[in-house]
Amino acid sequence: MEFQGISRRALLGTAAAALAERASAATAPALPASPVALNIVDVAGNLALTQPALQAYARQKPHLVSRMIFNQAPAPELPGKLKAEEGAGRLDIDLVLTGIDALSAGIAQNVWLELLPAYASALPDPAKIYLPMALKMQGIAAGHGLCVTFCPAGPLLEYNPAKVANPPTSPAELLAWAQAHPKKFIYARPANSGPARIFMMGLPYLLGDADPMDPEKGWAKTWAYLAQLGKTIEYYPAGTAVTMREFGSGLRDMTPTQLGWDINPRAIGVVPKSYQVSVFKGFRMVTDAHYMCVPKGIAPHKLAVLLDLMNFMLEPAQQAVTYDAGYFYPGPAVQGVTLSMAPQKSQDIIREYGRPFYDQLIATTPEVLPLPADRLVYAFGRWDREIGKITAG
Repeated sequence: MEFQGISRRALLGTAAAALAERASAATAPALPASPVALNIVDVAGNLALTQPALQAYARQKPHLVSRMIFNQAPAPELPGKLKAEEGAGRLDIDLVLTGIDALSAGIAQNVWLELLPAYASALPDPAKIYLPMALKMQGIAAGHGLCVTFCPAGPLLEYNPAKVANPPTSPAELLAWAQAHPKKFIYARPANSGPARIFMMGLPYLLGDADPMDPEKGWAKTWAYLAQLGKTIEYYPAGTAVTMREFGSGLRDMTPTQLGWDINPRAIGVVPKSYQVSVFKGFRMVTDAHYMCVPKGIAPHKLAVLLDLMNFMLEPAQQAVTYDAGYFYPGPAVQGVTLSMAPQKSQDIIREYGRPFYDQLIATTPEVLPLPADRLVYAFGRWDREIGKITAG
């Protein structure tokens, strides 16, 4: 039977899907009668952007939060730790602030609580609040986290102009420069570094690989390129902070970067203000984001507070705080938040250490999503197995 061109089977399927979605929706637990302590772990450097807003929530709602405990941990280690805690029934982490690295690994290991559509009635509608590309980044979370900050990242190249007269504008030029200057180019392990991850995911577009979204079957040129580049690299640091310290000290002359990792290290004095960036010709801007994720097994009274906290963190006033010192430039994930709304200190830093062409670059460069969770996990693993062991020694 057909109903206005729709088959009975299709109608039944649609109805079944609607019933399944309603069945999966959960009622938000009631807010607790007494305040709770929240243990918040950051594996992405996100506290630099969001800690003032998190603390503002605690100040404004002392009836819900007695204290917030902030900790940081390496992204690659956290999903396994959560898996063990959840298995033992001894969860001591309430909220995780993560990039797509631990988000993806956590989805693969099934450690995140589903927030959407399960608690859609207690959370903002992503389609109504997020910037267009931030909404697409929200899709990467597959309902297991909420995007809290966003940036059109890179890849860019940052260099010491006193040592690099003609900065590369293509992967071929970069490889030739690195071969002529062994051990002077550096990047970190992608599984624990935003700029390295963005660099890795941007290469397939620049190299003309078969499928930039398929690191297993579509990255033949990228894997070969990274292997050749590796022969010029002394070692791969465990994270971006070490990379920037070596770069800023003059030990290295060039490194992959992204908008915020260019602005912030110069603003805090880790990298000289005079250092410059080079843009790859014809590149695609790989976007990046940070997420708020809740581990499975969270106590209901704490979940109630966290849902309320997430609403607060996505308000424009709190999002304006994420401009910070340019670390994840621009930073806000929601619509209608401008630099003029940010604290004066943030405005001053970005005006002094930002680059005038960045906003134009964001407006005119095609943007692409990073790899989805399962493929990113594969890319990390393959890089660790094959590329991480290739160095100049």
